[in-house]
Amino acid sequence: MKRFIPFLPSDPVVAVVRLSGMIAAGPRGLNDEGIGSAIEKAFSRGKPKAVALVLNSPGGSPTQSALIAARIRRLAEEKKTPVFAFVEDVAASGGYWLATAADEIFVDDNSIVGSIGVISASFGFQDLIERYGVERRVHTAGNSKSFLDPFRPEKAEDVARLKDLQEKIRANFIQQVTDRRGAKLPEGRDLFTGEVWVGASAIDVGLVDGVGHLKPVMQERFGKKVKFASYGPRKSLLSRFGAQVAGQLEERALWARYGL
Repeated sequence: MKRFIPFLPSDPVVAVVRLSGMIAAGPRGLNDEGIGSAIEKAFSRGKPKAVALVLNSPGGSPTQSALIAARIRRLAEEKKTPVFAFVEDVAASGGYWLATAADEIFVDDNSIVGSIGVISASFGFQDLIERYGVERRVHTAGNSKSFLDPFRPEKAEDVARLKDLQEKIRANFIQQVTDRRGAKLPEGRDLFTGEVWVGASAIDVGLVDGVGHLKPVMQERFGKKVKFASYGPRKSLLSRFGAQVAGQLEERALWARYGL
């Protein structure tokens, strides 16, 4: 009722955006297209005192991670609104990239953060198809079109090319972390090996700022009467009835890397 009475100050509002799941393009993943509208509304509606990101992601697409983080930073600077991140189970790899969009990052004592690096995993089926008399036929225009074909023996030049691609993406990830966390990172320590940290141990290496949960931290900053407005993506029909099995297996594998 306060907001309808002129000159009576209203209670402070913190907009909350949940960023959860595997980061990937398409209907089954967390991506800029799916979450962008919710982020825009979080910064724009009701003049919030802050935007809080509730994070729970094992990572995924570096491009989608970068797009979402860049959108958050652009809006934070335009609206002059502080951003806080609260990590639940995990903010690893691309999930930590998202966390760096915040001005301050908080974790639970059991949260897993870090895994700053790039990974690519696949299988080799060439012996299997040979055993069953299956002939692989691939015709290309361009020597590099058949790259890391899982039905052919692995080539050293393909692996070298993949490593080069990974190093370029890793360099971008490192740049994001140092740009956002540089003054808080310890000198002379390599934090970009893919290592992960649990809870308060991530404070010691400058990757997060403290242990704390959404409501008490925001009440401490903005008062006991602070209100919360939640924003999230609209659920597509596909996501409501479950994604494809292959996609579920891929996401399960990402979470399993962190024992979750």
